[in-house]
Amino acid sequence: MTILVTGGAGFIGSNFILDWLSQSDEPVVNLDKLTYAANGNSALPARHGHHFVRGDICDRDVVSSLLEIHRPRAIVNFAAESHVDRSIAGPSPFMQTNLMGTFELLDAARRYWMDSDLGDDGFRFLHVSTDEVYGSLGPDDAPVAEGHPYSPNNPYSASKAGSDHLARAYHRTYRLPVLITNCSNNYGPRQHPEKLIPSTIRNALAGRPLGVYGKGENIRDWLYVSDHCTAIRAVLERGRCGETYNIGAASEARNIDLVRQICALLDELAPSPHTARHADLIRFVEDRPGHDFRYALATDKIRTEIGWQPAESFETGLRKTVRWYLDNQDWVTAAMSGGSAGDTQA
Repeated sequence: MTILVTGGAGFIGSNFILDWLSQSDEPVVNLDKLTYAANGNSALPARHGHHFVRGDICDRDVVSSLLEIHRPRAIVNFAAESHVDRSIAGPSPFMQTNLMGTFELLDAARRYWMDSDLGDDGFRFLHVSTDEVYGSLGPDDAPVAEGHPYSPNNPYSASKAGSDHLARAYHRTYRLPVLITNCSNNYGPRQHPEKLIPSTIRNALAGRPLGVYGKGENIRDWLYVSDHCTAIRAVLERGRCGETYNIGAASEARNIDLVRQICALLDELAPSPHTARHADLIRFVEDRPGHDFRYALATDKIRTEIGWQPAESFETGLRKTVRWYLDNQDWVTAAMSGGSAGDTQA
């Protein structure tokens, strides 16, 4: 059997494929458009079991051909534009990839599944989404469960909310065996340097200012990427079709506290020639439009029904992440070669 992974050269997708190949002999077909965000991850190992295809999920002919040739038992859809600042500056690619791309992928999967002999138990379509679709929480609000109303507040989260609705509709209308996961903020190795944690590390090492939006009080739950990968594998194996599963680590942190933690780790692991403390580089800047205050997910469902829980604490995961970027500066340079929207701010 085979699985098809879309967006497998991106941050989470590449980590998922590496995790999959380390634990399974089941081949992976990796479909990725190779946008700038795949830079540094496009050279995944050409080992047995990994078949890379450069292509766009919006291209139904390409998707249909791969389904017909490889006959996968599952599709795991990571393919998405995901940078909020980019979505504010130019929302069109987000609508195209996240909405229309998901539609083309779902419809190709529907035709493939209905024409196959896989049946209800022999095929899965797992759609990977985000906690941002639920909108912003107040400081004392309870974490949101899977039935919480959607309330996206920026073009990125709106496009992901729309893709979630499409996936759910294809299950309800056509009985396509769909699973949906909504995850909190991922971090870890192989994340594009425009994102908050790697951007903070890169700028701090260069002695550049570390921009923090507003007063840095916005709160996110941080999920180590390898924990996300194990959760997806578990949902793919044991999840109930038509269901949504929140994936989070209960590791909430204010942006300013996160940046200070990174600075403290860099003070220990890579003392700066530019300043006595990396935290001296922190600068507060004008907040971005529609900046959600807080995200937090209730994860009782995946913990009790699937039996998953994260292995990394925020402290151990962040230390591993900082160490990885310090040890892989060549990868950072390669990833930056495709261009960036600018330095991400917290």
